[in-house]
Amino acid sequence: MKIAKPSKVKWQVYWFSMVFISFAFTWILYDERIWTEWKVWAITVPLINTIGYLSFMGHIQYIHWLQQKFPSLELTGKRIFYKLLVNLLVMTPSVLLIFYVFQAFHILGYSIREDDIRYGYLVGLSTNLIFETLFEVIFIIDKYKESIAEKATLEQLQLQQEFDGLKQKVNPHFLFNCFNTLSSLISEDKDKAETFLDGLSKVYRYLIRNNEDGMSTLANEMKFIESYFKLLKTRHGDAISLHMEADKKYYPYLLPSLSLQLLVENAVKHNSISKAQPLSIEIFTTEGNRLVVNNNLQHRTVKAPSNKIGLENIKVKYDLLHLPGFQIIENERNFTVVMPLLWNNATSQKIVNTKK
Repeated sequence: MKIAKPSKVKWQVYWFSMVFISFAFTWILYDERIWTEWKVWAITVPLINTIGYLSFMGHIQYIHWLQQKFPSLELTGKRIFYKLLVNLLVMTPSVLLIFYVFQAFHILGYSIREDDIRYGYLVGLSTNLIFETLFEVIFIIDKYKESIAEKATLEQLQLQQEFDGLKQKVNPHFLFNCFNTLSSLISEDKDKAETFLDGLSKVYRYLIRNNEDGMSTLANEMKFIESYFKLLKTRHGDAISLHMEADKKYYPYLLPSLSLQLLVENAVKHNSISKAQPLSIEIFTTEGNRLVVNNNLQHRTVKAPSNKIGLENIKVKYDLLHLPGFQIIENERNFTVVMPLLWNNATSQKIVNTKK
């Protein structure tokens, strides 16, 4: 069986309590002689501390065994009940041993008296109750911290699983829409189809690389949109325009990966697009760490089928991050989405970049 080692706090408690115990037992053993005979202190203090050390180590082993047998917060009641037995199993023999050692060897003429054991037991009991309560409180606090850490770990794993699930929805969705566009181009303009396919391969490689962590910097997202928009221009020409204006101080900030692509794709999917009625998309930052994506609203005569993956995907990611401020604003002329940007410091990376 492995011997349990006392913690730093328990050592500190031991030495503090031994000062009190040494004085109390020396007083019980020799009364007023403690003030006149230096030999009383010279002999009793080392002996009492030796016995106290053995008692303390026995106490530590017993408590360690109890904590192993009843380790959870739910078993606190049982643990405390069995700890009360420490007074019988450890403390009582220790008190008796002190008096009988001094009696057996007649140390400094000591002879046991009627009330000595009773007083000694009261000293040991009171000391034990105070410091055993302290040890139990420390143990409960440590266990509570462990449970909080375990809960945080489980939430982090759940967050990663949900991010992974959302990413699996994004990639096929993006690819499916691009293939639809490519299919139309093949029959309309083979040169444009070839250009589109080349651009698609580059964009998709970038998409895979940037979508691994669930979050991306604003700078990377805007760079990606520039590449993605070239695909849209290949398909729609002058019937679509994109204007981006972001304060450079926000470039390092984070937002869910592919959010801009999903919003631009959403605008293209649900609005009529023609040279007579061009679709205009704006992406810009505002004070308060906000990114705004706005497009003019011109509903299709025949609504495009929608499973609402795009907007819902972004909203769910912000919900998972517990980051407020995501807004969808729609009026007769415009459709606007406001997304909060997350400062990209070490703490933020730890929260959102769960694979690192």
